[in-house]
Amino acid sequence: MENASRRSIIAWLSACSVAPFLSACTGSAAQAKEFPVSRSEDSWRKRLDKEEFRILRKAGTERPYSSPLNNEKRAGTYICAGCDNKLYSSATKFESGTGWPSFFRPLSGGIGTATDFKLGYPRKEVHCARCGGHLGHVFNDGPKPTGKRYCMNGAAMDFIAA
Repeated sequence: MENASRRSIIAWLSACSVAPFLSACTGSAAQAKEFPVSRSEDSWRKRLDKEEFRILRKAGTERPYSSPLNNEKRAGTYICAGCDNKLYSSATKFESGTGWPSFFRPLSGGIGTATDFKLGYPRKEVHCARCGGHLGHVFNDGPKPTGKRYCMNGAAMDFIAA
């Protein structure tokens, strides 16, 4: 009985120490925060198509080179597909060779960031500042002047031509 109690205590302590990391692995790190635009899961499902919902609300990732926005070259603004928040200017878009639309600077107030551990190590997740929808990740291997590469899921955004 003593061994069973010891095993129970060790299992409980292990679960408690891992729990914060597990919660970070399920969905977007931003989903736990409150945002100006908030909807029920059913409401989001009605507003978004399946792919948009999977990416924006469940922190999914689209296949590389699958988004038409990857090849968008016109002047304009990229907005959140969930709430129409302005995210990026086409003037900051660049070809990263990754297969996802990439930008070196967001518009002021467009995005927020959080740390996620979905792959077992910390990455900087990018989410919409208005609705918390998962957009992609930011990396430190972008071009000047910022050195940042905001690698976004095209299905998480819409484009408005200038």
